[in-house]
Amino acid sequence: MAIILFDDNAYQNLLPLVFTRPVGNLRIGILTIAEKWAKHLNQDYSWHTRRYLQGKFPINITDDNLFINGAVCPDENLLEAIDKLRLGQALNYQDQLIAARLDATDAASFDPATKYLAASVSSLPVIVRHPEYIFRYNDIELRKDFNLLTKGRESAVMSSTNTIIGTDFFAEEGAQAECCSFSTINGPIYLAANTEIWEGTNIRGAFAINEHSQVKMGTKIYGATTIGPYCRVGGEVNNAVIWGYSNKGHEGYLGNAVVGEWCNLGADTNNSNLKNNYAEVRLWDYATGHYRKTGLQFCGLIMGDHAKCSINTMFNTGTVVGVGANVFDAGFPPNHVPDFSWGGAGGFEEYRLNKALETTAKVFARREHRNFDENEQAILKEVFELTKEYREGWG
Repeated sequence: MAIILFDDNAYQNLLPLVFTRPVGNLRIGILTIAEKWAKHLNQDYSWHTRRYLQGKFPINITDDNLFINGAVCPDENLLEAIDKLRLGQALNYQDQLIAARLDATDAASFDPATKYLAASVSSLPVIVRHPEYIFRYNDIELRKDFNLLTKGRESAVMSSTNTIIGTDFFAEEGAQAECCSFSTINGPIYLAANTEIWEGTNIRGAFAINEHSQVKMGTKIYGATTIGPYCRVGGEVNNAVIWGYSNKGHEGYLGNAVVGEWCNLGADTNNSNLKNNYAEVRLWDYATGHYRKTGLQFCGLIMGDHAKCSINTMFNTGTVVGVGANVFDAGFPPNHVPDFSWGGAGGFEEYRLNKALETTAKVFARREHRNFDENEQAILKEVFELTKEYREGWG
């Protein structure tokens, strides 16, 4: 049985984070949503996604295909319900398609809007409906992933120079740390293989660091935070999810935040996560073109892939930075920084596509195992066109 993670129209509520990926490629907890399903079902996966993403995220149809909504995180009850599905059957939750098991013919014409013969599930674990859900529910998913990844296994032995408080600590072979403190009183801590926690770092769970990532000296990290893979982080971090190949290498505060892939935060970049009047935070919403109430008092920064900011950047509470944006200048930039924009509080202009692609190629070249190929370039070119309306009237 093939697992196929699909996007429905609700993906628009997750922009800018899913301009560059299918919804199931979002990371929440330790794993991406697709990786969670693959682990639970012991199967590989492919994608049913938007046309311009298919070069990088292709579909693989077989005689027996399980389509799963990419926004839905698995739990035991849902896994049990899916296990009972037979060909032609589906699961719904509040009129939203959650899963469908289809043969090759029906799979080839799959449409998430189709009304399948479906049973209903009365409750679901975590459905990632908006960008802030990623940090909001990261604690829940991090604990679930920790149990999934460590079941029946023993942690590698860490250096005696470290202080480990509590028992929910797990390190893969190859994880390194010296003279650090790890507290699991409030949540588990997971160190993947080939990670480094530098001297003098204090980490409070729940926390996970993925492969080939580093935490620099004297860093302070609070739960529920996920880093990596291939990231370098320093300063102060609280309830943030930093995806692969992104760096926050210096002092500065990042809290209640999601940072996409290939991002870079300059030295002493800070984000506010609480308004001075303690009011509810609103976030820019691509689906409506307006600011949306989040129901949250604490909400910091949402940053799309390939975005960058200069030293001493100050992001106000509830700021959304689009894909490929380059932020600099004194003062607070606006709460919505459009995709492929260049500037700051003093004003923006369009970040010319050829210049953005040139920079991205240099960034990829620093990672020998990653290639800025035609698929990667095509995605950025399409996102540039899709987001032109937000840059209308610029130079």
